[in-house]
Amino acid sequence: MDTITGDQREWALAVAGDGRAFGRIFDRHAPRLRRHVSALVPTAADADDVVAITFATAWEKRAGVRFVDASILPWLLVTATNTAHNLTRAQRRYRAFLARFPVDSPVPDTADTVADDALSTSLARLSLRDQEVLVLCVVEGLSEREAAATLGVPPGTVKSRLSRAKSRLKQQYTASTSPIGASS
Repeated sequence: MDTITGDQREWALAVAGDGRAFGRIFDRHAPRLRRHVSALVPTAADADDVVAITFATAWEKRAGVRFVDASILPWLLVTATNTAHNLTRAQRRYRAFLARFPVDSPVPDTADTVADDALSTSLARLSLRDQEVLVLCVVEGLSEREAAATLGVPPGTVKSRLSRAKSRLKQQYTASTSPIGASS
């Protein structure tokens, strides 16, 4: 009797090109593999990675996969264990490598230090065209030529829009921060 059953049958179908057969094997064993490796790796994301790598390895080595009582699960469990150990070891080496370098003190983002609601409000009151050119040239630091390419307009247009936008922003800001403008 030379009948192939269980995972062995599904695996033969998968190797022959039936993607659904591989999917059925994955669906059948992935939860079990994930539970198995969850205790071996630091995070749930790592467990998911190990499961994915295990199935990729199974596919790479499809001719050499071994079955026990027509089940691929034992081979998957051993492969997942080895993969989890390799991943953990690689992460440990990477952390040790990074620990050898001095840590620079973080440089604060200037956007975090600007807490001027009046400026934000003034900018928001400008037209979309004015906002675009100000953000590209002033906030993002693009040159007029780069901003022109981004906006699809000639550089001279950006130059004139930028000048007008700065004037309008100054007017809006002055009006919103002056005692007279603040009360209206």
